[in-house]
Amino acid sequence: MVVVGIKGVGRRRVGALAFKGGRLRGGVGWHAGRDCAKEPIQPLYLDEISEDVEGIAGSLWPINKRIYDNPELGYEEFVAHAALASFMKAQKGWETTPSAYGMATAWVSVYDTDKRGPVVSFNVEMDALPGIGHACGHNLIASASVAAGLATAKVMKRHSIGGKVVLFGTLAEEGGGGKIKLLERGAYKDHGVDINLISHPGIGESHAFSRTTAYARFKVEYFGREAHAAAAPWLGINALDGLINAYNSLSALRQQTMPSDIIQGYITDGGVAPNIIHAYAAGVFVARASTQARLTELRKKVEACFVAGALSSGAELKITPIGAYADHLPNRALGASFVRYINSLNPPGMYPEDPDIDEIGGATMASSDQGDISYAMPTLSPNFSVPPGPKGNGPHNPDFAEASGTWVAFERCLRVGKALAGTAVDVLTEDGLLEAAKKEWKRAVHFGQ
Repeated sequence: MVVVGIKGVGRRRVGALAFKGGRLRGGVGWHAGRDCAKEPIQPLYLDEISEDVEGIAGSLWPINKRIYDNPELGYEEFVAHAALASFMKAQKGWETTPSAYGMATAWVSVYDTDKRGPVVSFNVEMDALPGIGHACGHNLIASASVAAGLATAKVMKRHSIGGKVVLFGTLAEEGGGGKIKLLERGAYKDHGVDINLISHPGIGESHAFSRTTAYARFKVEYFGREAHAAAAPWLGINALDGLINAYNSLSALRQQTMPSDIIQGYITDGGVAPNIIHAYAAGVFVARASTQARLTELRKKVEACFVAGALSSGAELKITPIGAYADHLPNRALGASFVRYINSLNPPGMYPEDPDIDEIGGATMASSDQGDISYAMPTLSPNFSVPPGPKGNGPHNPDFAEASGTWVAFERCLRVGKALAGTAVDVLTEDGLLEAAKKEWKRAVHFGQ
């Protein structure tokens, strides 16, 4: 049985259930009384969501441009914070808190219907990269999430749908772990968030099920003893030898690691003069793996290399954690709704309809603190393609910074915003979808850890 949504009706049974005589794939709805196997229809709220997003494009573009034109590093997103918080304060029905949870550039905006229902949320990234500006397109991520949140709220008001929408101004994604700090300080728990949505731009194929790697960053220090390198080297303990031996051990270790394992690092301190035995040497290193469980195993091997360096040189070793991100667990229940919406737009989004194929293509060796969100609640972080810059380079390149500032890229992010809003509306209105998303999330977390 399919119950078609009617204006004023809060929740409907469509998309997640088997349909007798036809087929529902990933939440696709169907015309009643027609050949259900051949005629998929567009999602119920697609047209009004599209109109709502297009209706705010003109006012959102200057916000996008201001963020882009004023790139700021993590925890220093003062221009972006002011622009976004002021914009949200001007939205009727929204309550905005600037400088939230003890962080100057974090902010939270809430649309609450005061009626029972799910709590859907969107993360709004803001920070840029050192020296190359918005080469990761966080201005586009922000615009897509804000557009999605506003459109979701408009649909809720229009149809008297219960629940709540929360926008989180998430700071310092580029290595600063801003979302982790918000998690630790109770931001998502305080608002009773059920799901979280975000997106990410790139230049390749688009995928709904983005899976990032688990990541750990740490500082390694060796402490030795000075001596005259020519007159009495035997009196010294060479800390640089310890670090170099460890570095070479890591190079050898890579031969035995898995294809998804990554070990990176650089030397920050290598001594002060050639005629002094180096009493201090240090470096910063990163390990990545496909899951947190695999990262734990990889780190044991990596740290053994540093211990070997200390034993071989006689220097004292100190390892200090700097930061860590979990791998991102995409949620297929949420992804089915997203794909249904994005592929129903005109022109279609052309996202793979087979979730297995999509997830293979959506895997990346990059890392994000959105992964930590995915271990706290069901999430989705689809990627979307924008036209590349003149040299055709992707994120974290100056060429992509140029690409992320164009009107075309802004239009692409708004398309994704429409599908994110559709996903949120499905969670708010479809019986069983939130429960299915949470059930899958629990299973994914169990296997991911």
